[in-house]
Amino acid sequence: MKFLDEAKVYIRSGDGGNGCVAFRREKYVEFGGPSGGNGGRGGDVVAEAVEGLNTLIDYRYQQHFKAKPGVGGMGKDRHGATGDDIVLKVPVGTQVFDEDRETLIADLTEAGQRVVLAEGGNGGFGNAHFKTSTNRAPRHANPGQPGEERWLWLRLKLIADAGLAGLPNAGKSTFLAAVSAAKPKIADYPFTTLNPQLGVVESDGREFVLADIPGLIEGAHEGAGLGDRFLGHIERCRVLLHLVDGTGEHAGNDYKTVRAELDAYGGGLADKPEIVALTKIDAMTPEQIKQQAARLKRAAKKTPLLLSAHSGAGIVEAKRALLAIVDEAGGTTAARRRAEAPAWQP
Repeated sequence: MKFLDEAKVYIRSGDGGNGCVAFRREKYVEFGGPSGGNGGRGGDVVAEAVEGLNTLIDYRYQQHFKAKPGVGGMGKDRHGATGDDIVLKVPVGTQVFDEDRETLIADLTEAGQRVVLAEGGNGGFGNAHFKTSTNRAPRHANPGQPGEERWLWLRLKLIADAGLAGLPNAGKSTFLAAVSAAKPKIADYPFTTLNPQLGVVESDGREFVLADIPGLIEGAHEGAGLGDRFLGHIERCRVLLHLVDGTGEHAGNDYKTVRAELDAYGGGLADKPEIVALTKIDAMTPEQIKQQAARLKRAAKKTPLLLSAHSGAGIVEAKRALLAIVDEAGGTTAARRRAEAPAWQP
């Protein structure tokens, strides 16, 4: 399935049904008079966050969504039916923006969360509604109100407990494959990862969700490489694991490059708790490890973890460190969903 995290859609709610002008004149009916019913209300356009979706690819092939109009009123005091709503099912973590792409309308972060994006028009009153003691035979009715129409932007931000950051080919996908059942593409060239990936990591009997995004290079906030558009997928993470390739020229400079891009992007990424790790130590000599770790410590102002996804060195320690910060920030996504789920009843 192709990954799509942004889509533009057109929505229109249903028009209200027209009121009816009618009079009842039947044999053996003592009281006739006006009997025009009211029109039905138009359908709403609703967005709903559902489980089982992880992309907005459905909105790549259909962009127009229109709710049903209300049915007009009829004689014999019959009111029109309400138009059917139309529901846009989106993945959990989807944000809805106005056409200007800046005004946030809704942020759907929980499964089952719903928001009305466009309300249907009210139905018009029939002439029976206007009957009074002094106006016994009104001959007018109201038309239904028109529905709302607008263009909207849908943007998906994946919900994960922890996120991976680093330069291209720093070992992020290899680490994700080593700690979870995810199977991202792994190769010995930069930008192997083209789309965000999610994996469920188990540590000491607990589980948390880890997100991997394409690597950043210098100038990513200006569009260099794949740019920084995928950084939105780790905005909701509670902790970042910053991986630095130990086989690079200078681990400290590589760390500063990525940190500069996080600062330029904003979104609170620069303020998130961060764990720094030196990767690929299985391909380095003890002297190289010591030198690169010292450079990274000076740049990050903290002692880095030493990792090797290939040999498994430091993997357990990294998972425990991530889980500890996730717990401090409010627990894992899976734990919160279990706590919020209603108790089973027979």
